[in-house]
Amino acid sequence: MVATKKRAGGKEVKPPTPEEVEENLKRANLPKEQSAKYHPYYQGKIEIVPRVPVRSFNDFAIWYTPGVAQPCLDIAADPSKVWTLTNKWNQVAIVTDGTRILGLGDIGPEAGLPVMEGKSLLFKYLGGVDAFPIPLATKDPEKIIETVKLITPSFGGVNLEDIAQPKCFYILQRLRKECNIAVWHDDQQGTATINVAGLINALRVVGKRMPDVAITLVGAGASNIRTAKLLISAGAKPEHLILVDSKGIVCRHREDIEVAANEYAEKWELALKTNGDDREGGVAEAMRDADVTIAASKPGPGVIQKDWVASMADDAILFVIANPVPEIWPWEAAEAGARVIATGRSDFPNQVNNSLGFPGIFRGTLDVRARTITDEMCIAAAEELAKVAEEKGLDETHIVPTMDEIDVFAREATAVALKAMEQGIARESKTRDALYQGALELIRRAREETKFLMQDGFIRPPPP
Repeated sequence: MVATKKRAGGKEVKPPTPEEVEENLKRANLPKEQSAKYHPYYQGKIEIVPRVPVRSFNDFAIWYTPGVAQPCLDIAADPSKVWTLTNKWNQVAIVTDGTRILGLGDIGPEAGLPVMEGKSLLFKYLGGVDAFPIPLATKDPEKIIETVKLITPSFGGVNLEDIAQPKCFYILQRLRKECNIAVWHDDQQGTATINVAGLINALRVVGKRMPDVAITLVGAGASNIRTAKLLISAGAKPEHLILVDSKGIVCRHREDIEVAANEYAEKWELALKTNGDDREGGVAEAMRDADVTIAASKPGPGVIQKDWVASMADDAILFVIANPVPEIWPWEAAEAGARVIATGRSDFPNQVNNSLGFPGIFRGTLDVRARTITDEMCIAAAEELAKVAEEKGLDETHIVPTMDEIDVFAREATAVALKAMEQGIARESKTRDALYQGALELIRRAREETKFLMQDGFIRPPPP
């Protein structure tokens, strides 16, 4: 296994003063405090607004009865026309059963609704996609599969969200096979995509190569299992990867995983081909001498200890992406010697968060009416995200683009759509320029709509 020994490119990191720590904590807790005020004030984050003009009540004869009978007959005669005569081309369902909401666990579908509404907001503002939250009052995988299949006539894609493992793997696998529209699980594919994008550039910053580095993944849930698989597709060597779950390092000697191989097939598959040094132990042993640690486990702080970070290789890369609080505070990780540190939060540098992925990926998927979202499409998105950030200049605190850069999502959408066309899973074919300009127009339109609604007072200013 390739490994050196610690430190941030030869630079000394000055420990934060108690006053700086207090200020950092205050800043980190501010979103939670604001959220407690804003949510009851606005009573929801999304609503439906018309897409067509209503010049007078006579227009309802066009948009509803009797005029609406004509598109109905057209679609009955040719079902493919549903893509051009309705909003199906731009509509996504966000489906959850509430069993794995953020890092909060099984809190139920109603309690998960604020997250799904927030995701709908991001879909629209960042990708120009109309997404609808659909929490389901069932935990039964078969009922979830059946329900998703039954609602597909309305949608061009389905985003599965916050569904506990191992059933999330089975549900995704079944729906990808049995639906004629794109279905993906954002906690798997979305998180994996942005992890790969961030790591591509983090490795550029520290001067290391994907095939050479030792990578530890803390947490063996949906996101890190898919991240491991996508990293391997992106060039990482399986034997250089180590996964750690709640019982320790994942390896071929773990009888508990082998016994449950049918239920946890993905974990057992990785147990057989990762951990080339046959290392045993827990998180501390797994992180020792690692070049990269990607933690997607449970909210911190204190889940990852400073001395574990200090035991990593020189120029260590640390992604701590648990929400709402990372497994270790970034300033503590820096003090322990990590050179590149990323979290899932927007209020710290290097937000490695799937919000950089799903809006653009679905934009590209919808724009060519792709039948599925493949790993190759995810890697194309990751490489484009990394390229955008590289063009703007890389350093320890800038390894991924930020969400305010409008061209990021249009470029990502274009890369995804082109890959779908290349793989033969797109229903439509478009030029690169048409894809980019079309995506840019839809995203700009969504942002301008929001701006005008705020300016005209239809979206109220936040409470004081």
